[in-house]
Amino acid sequence: MEKNSVVLDELHQIPLFSALDEQQLESVLKSSRLVSLAAKTILFEKGTPATHFYLLKSGQVKLYCLSEDGDEKVIEIIHPSQTFAEAIMFMPKHCYPVSAESIKASELYSFDMKQFREMLENSKETCFRLLATMGRQLHSKVNDINNLTLHNATYRLVVYLLEQLPEDAVTLSSIHLASTKVVIASRLSIQPETFSRILLRMSKQGLIEVHGNDITLLDVQGLRDLLK
Repeated sequence: MEKNSVVLDELHQIPLFSALDEQQLESVLKSSRLVSLAAKTILFEKGTPATHFYLLKSGQVKLYCLSEDGDEKVIEIIHPSQTFAEAIMFMPKHCYPVSAESIKASELYSFDMKQFREMLENSKETCFRLLATMGRQLHSKVNDINNLTLHNATYRLVVYLLEQLPEDAVTLSSIHLASTKVVIASRLSIQPETFSRILLRMSKQGLIEVHGNDITLLDVQGLRDLLK
């Protein structure tokens, strides 16, 4: 693993690590390791003992659960520069509550939960800084829950599409779906066939144009109007 000032600068931009001072960050980085996963490789399974949390360097990872019937529900899609499984170190039962699998070939930094927690126990100031960071992340998760529970499937899909755009986008903006439509549909709690019907309907309305995983938003304002 490359451990230099460039990596340290990158970690400083990650919310979880932004609460650490330089000495703490160097200590955490020194004990970390780089994990490489081929596509469709399970990183951990729900219910197994949790000893490490992760930072995705490249690729894509899905967090998911399986129903009693074996149906998969995607909880979150992890993108580069995102951490995951870190909250488990503060839980009384240190087991992974979901499973994690690489969607495509991925590289991750693996961090020891026990060491990280011990470092926090030795610094009250760091704990308060970390609480502030996690509070902001919690606010973002509450917004995600509101979108999944208070709005219909079309609303959720439009929000997702618009989130892929730069803030000043107006029209004829192209996006590429980095995950399969099935995975995205599961993340948005939409049945795959419903997901396809919504895309087809918006295409007929002249709002979008779909070519596989490439989508051109022909009328960004029209899409935003659907959210009103």
